[in-house]
Amino acid sequence: MTTTAEKVKVQILGLSESDRAELASLLIKSLDESVDKDWEASWDAELERRGLEIRNGKAIGEPADAVLRELQTKYS
Repeated sequence: MTTTAEKVKVQILGLSESDRAELASLLIKSLDESVDKDWEASWDAELERRGLEIRNGKAIGEPADAVLRELQTKYS
């Protein structure tokens, strides 16, 4: 992080919660503008492809309770 960014960070952390929230929202929106505009179409195509693999028996899923148990064990 640059020196300027470090100084701004210190100033921002001194602001009220509502001001920080407003700035956070503004910053996130500014990042969203640079995101690939085709991401949603790409994800739709990927989800369709994965769904077809499951329906055609080319991919096998795991039961949700097994996946959730594994995650709980890993992150507890």
